[in-house]
This record gives sequence, C-alpha cells and structure tokens, in this order.
Amino acid sequence: KKSEQELKDEEMELFTKYYMEWKGGRKSGNTSYTNIPRFYYRLPAEDEVLLQKLREESRAVFLQRKSRELLDNEELQNLWFLLDKHQTSPMIGEEAMINYENFLKVGEKAGPKCKQFFTAKIFAKLLHNDPYGRISIMQFFNYVMRKG
Repeated sequence: KKSEQELKDEEMELFTKYYMEWKGGRKSGNTSYTNIPRFYYRLPAEDEVLLQKLREESRAVFLQRKSRELLDNEELQNLWFLLDKHQTSPMIGEEAMINYENFLKVGEKAGPKCKQFFTAKIFAKLLHNDPYGRISIMQFFNYVMRKG
C-alpha cells in the first residue's frame, strides 16, 4: 500500500501532466492569434531620438507617395476635356451626361492616375434614374475631385 504522501505526490504528478497536456494542446490547436498583424505601435518617447526620426521619415515618405497619386491641375483639365468630348446626348437641361461605353473610352484615354475612378462600381454608384443609363459628367468630375 502507498502512503498518504505518496498518493498526494502521484495525484499532483498526474494533475500536472494532464494540465500541461491540456494547456499545451489547446495552445497548439488555436494559433490563429499568431497570424493577426500588429496594428498598434506605441509612440516613441522623447529620449528615443532614432525612433522619432524614423517615424517622421516614414510619415514624410507616405505623404509624398500619396501626393504623387493625386491629380494635378493639368490632369484634371484633361479629364474634363475628355469627359466633355465624349458626352452622350440628349442633355438633361444644362447637364451633360455620359453612358458607360463612353465612360470606359474616357478611362482608357485619361491616363494611369485616373484609372482607379473608371470602374463599374463607381459608375453604378453615380447612376440615378436616367432613362438612357447615363451618369452626370459634373457629378463624376466632382467625385474625382473629392476622392482623388
């Protein structure tokens, strides 16, 4: 027969063994948390000069890249000229309209910076109750000015 202390030791040993298996098994079974990208980084302290400089530089590079994506005045004028040239009749009052076919033609001619605006999704978003399935050139141009 085993003494009371030996029984307690054996019980503790079994408990530890099963606990570690359960804890380890659960950990290895659900590792999705290791795939979640880190989205928050603390701001560098005042005495971390190198980290502050790195943050400033990366922000400046990001802003430069974003500003290069924006349309400049000449590109906006060219876009307006192309939209006006490819408008689809009849006009609704004073408002010039464009159908999807001409919309795609303008998208091909407008250049790479404008390409992101010439999608079916954007056309559909701006499409209102026009009997000919057209959108307003002015509404589209305003959309580009706001988003670009």
